[in-house]
Amino acid sequence: VLGVLPLFFKKIIEILNFFRKLSKFPKPKAFQYNIVVIGAGSAGLVSSYLAAALKAKVALIEANKMGGDCLNTGCVPSKTIIKRAKIVNYLKNSHKWGLSFKEKGVIDKEKTFQRVLHQVNEAISTIEPHDSKERYQSLGVDVFFGKAELKSPFEVVVKRSENKEKEITLTTKNIIIASGAAPFVPEVEGIKDVPYFTSDTVWSIKQLPKKFLVVGGGPIGCELAQTFSRLGSEVTIVTRGAQLIPREDKDAADVLEKVFKEEGIEVLTSCELKGFKKEEEKYIALCKLKDKEKVLEISFSAVLIALGRRANIAGLGLENVGVEVSPRGTIAVDEYLRTSVPNIYACGDVAGPYQFTHFGAYQAWFAVSNALFSPLKQGKPNYSVIPWCTYTDPQVARVGYSEKELKEQGIKYEVAKYPLNELDRAITEGETEGFVKVVTKEGSPKILGVTIVAAEAGEMLSEFSLAMTKKLTLRSILSTVHPYPTWSEANKYAAGVWQKAHTPSWALKLLEKFNKWRLS
Repeated sequence: VLGVLPLFFKKIIEILNFFRKLSKFPKPKAFQYNIVVIGAGSAGLVSSYLAAALKAKVALIEANKMGGDCLNTGCVPSKTIIKRAKIVNYLKNSHKWGLSFKEKGVIDKEKTFQRVLHQVNEAISTIEPHDSKERYQSLGVDVFFGKAELKSPFEVVVKRSENKEKEITLTTKNIIIASGAAPFVPEVEGIKDVPYFTSDTVWSIKQLPKKFLVVGGGPIGCELAQTFSRLGSEVTIVTRGAQLIPREDKDAADVLEKVFKEEGIEVLTSCELKGFKKEEEKYIALCKLKDKEKVLEISFSAVLIALGRRANIAGLGLENVGVEVSPRGTIAVDEYLRTSVPNIYACGDVAGPYQFTHFGAYQAWFAVSNALFSPLKQGKPNYSVIPWCTYTDPQVARVGYSEKELKEQGIKYEVAKYPLNELDRAITEGETEGFVKVVTKEGSPKILGVTIVAAEAGEMLSEFSLAMTKKLTLRSILSTVHPYPTWSEANKYAAGVWQKAHTPSWALKLLEKFNKWRLS
């Protein structure tokens, strides 16, 4: 009984604080909704879907398009164009695959670009019904288009135009903010005088740029740099970091940089953008290499600014109710995804710490469950096993710790690394760049993290994500039968590398003697 008392009193204090924080706001006479969700991107759609599935009365407010960034300007269009660019690259390098044509074909870059953009729009249109207003209304969600503003913890105003008479106020027991993020554009000199694009606006390019400059060496910058290069642009990628994809280990970044340079992409690391200028009909970026005084001038016809994304919090009325913002500019949430106002939750890009479609969807499960059932039942998302993938070619995928992070935290670890140039499937497909690298607890088969650089790294990673989630070790992967020849066999072989390093020499000697004895 004594052991339960602290938990009991903690829960009582939590409930009292809940009501204390909300007591200064007048409650509506009646509530229309259990939950109002702000934003119809990945996190918002999953939140409203789950709330409706749990038979809650739910409203969804969207200021722009259903599906958010992922459908309209992010995952769907980028993966569509990446696939087409890969096919173009295959055709350009057909000799590597033993193909011989009687007549040499020349790819019409401009026509190809126009057709690819058309197919991007077709892909969006095909997927659009999955995220449509009609579908969500059929699921029991009330969908409203307009800008949402918090009036109180119990009231959300939907501004459908500049006309205040067209505003409507929704009353609700709980609010989930899933308003997403937008590309960050630095206020450098001359930026307003040049044709710059972001990951949101790059799809509006009408003609293939002759010279395409990419500022930023993260996932978005790398994916689109390689894509535009393969489609026919002369591409330069500039990043102020010492390597591309700075979140990943250097060996992964080195593979990517090597491939980029082989494909004709100019890679400038440790290079900071200082500004832009226009000289007659030429656009020039001013960049400074680290430890060098001279400013580098790079001419371009279009520039992509890919320097990360900032949470969409402006105009939400957070200050009206006292919702706190973190130093990173995201909405501050606790381990249960609650904001500083206890009946308001946040999930997805607007809350972080990661900005992935699948991560927002994962958080949404907990935000909805906690909003509907707190304080009776609460759940905490686990961020230790969050997979992600950069869809370059080869892809770079990771789950758990990198070597760099383990070193920074002083955690002792071991590395089991299997190169893809030894994998039969990689050899047959002519795509041998990369590796599977597993970091484990020192002296243990426990998986701490995995980095895969491979043509199909994103697909290969899920086996490790499952293993880590279910607390399986490398021995479990080693004892699993994998079909031959597949990319996933590399996972098993990486586990074999670990096993070989941990098989005691005395046991091998004993086995040798035993087998010799059996022959006698």
